[in-house]
Amino acid sequence: MTRFRALLLAAASLLAPLGPAHAQEGETLRVQVRLVSLFVNVTDAHGAPVADLLKPNFSVSEDGVPQTVSIFEKQTNVPLSLVLAVDTSGSTRKDLDLEQHAAHDFARTLLTPADRLSLLDFNSDVREAVPFTNNLRQIDSGLASLSHGPATAFYAAILLGSQTLAPRGGRKVLVVVSDGGNTVAGTSFEQALAEAQRSDVIIYSLIDTPIEADAGRDTAGEHAMITLSQETGGRAFYVDQGGLPAAFRKVSDDLRTQYLLGYYPQPAAKATNPLSGANGFRAVHIALQGLPAGTQDTPHYRAGYYRAATEP
Repeated sequence: MTRFRALLLAAASLLAPLGPAHAQEGETLRVQVRLVSLFVNVTDAHGAPVADLLKPNFSVSEDGVPQTVSIFEKQTNVPLSLVLAVDTSGSTRKDLDLEQHAAHDFARTLLTPADRLSLLDFNSDVREAVPFTNNLRQIDSGLASLSHGPATAFYAAILLGSQTLAPRGGRKVLVVVSDGGNTVAGTSFEQALAEAQRSDVIIYSLIDTPIEADAGRDTAGEHAMITLSQETGGRAFYVDQGGLPAAFRKVSDDLRTQYLLGYYPQPAAKATNPLSGANGFRAVHIALQGLPAGTQDTPHYRAGYYRAATEP
């Protein structure tokens, strides 16, 4: 049992005595505890993972209010649920064979018996090619039978991938391979990002540009992919920098060197975030401290979370 799970069980047992046995007759006592879990990656000045930090090296605030880190795990082994979403529209079809082989190696390198992967392909529509599994043969079969189409439902793929991950526990990661172009109406960037944030999904973007020159590139789509990753705590990698296998290796390295920080929110006397009303967005900030002078380490984490409607 991981320390993360053990602490959750301990919290539940401590809350148990506060139930009906301690309430006055006709009175209902409600205790709400909302543990906020943050999966954090730290990189050095060269973009390489930093895996030797300790709990005192992190400070966390929510809506500007300092928080006490109650849970800290270095290189967490919390089970992983991962959606791999592959763009199979006309603009990226040239790389489909490479994507299939790279995804094959990625799944074999990353997945443990406790992890699960789901495969989506998207073009004019979004399709689940493989439901959550750790069966490598089933994943390979799905990779070998990806669909094709002329258009690109990029934002719909982010939204549906996040919805697929929403009910799952543990780490929830969406890896998307695309050039970022969206040519199918119906889902906006804002809707896709909000769904990922509500579902606590970390997005890794593997940006597959059609050509190196500016002509023909969807720079707005590339920027959207970068922003989706930054706002959810993931990272974006350009496929042309070492090829798709190298990009997948960077994602795998990140997921193997994640820190887990958990805290129970301490609210401010007055909300400093204008969205902190019912169902409002809670802004999170993580800073590094106690490091040698001149250190240029950077934390990567989700920008915040939406609180549940039942939370005060």
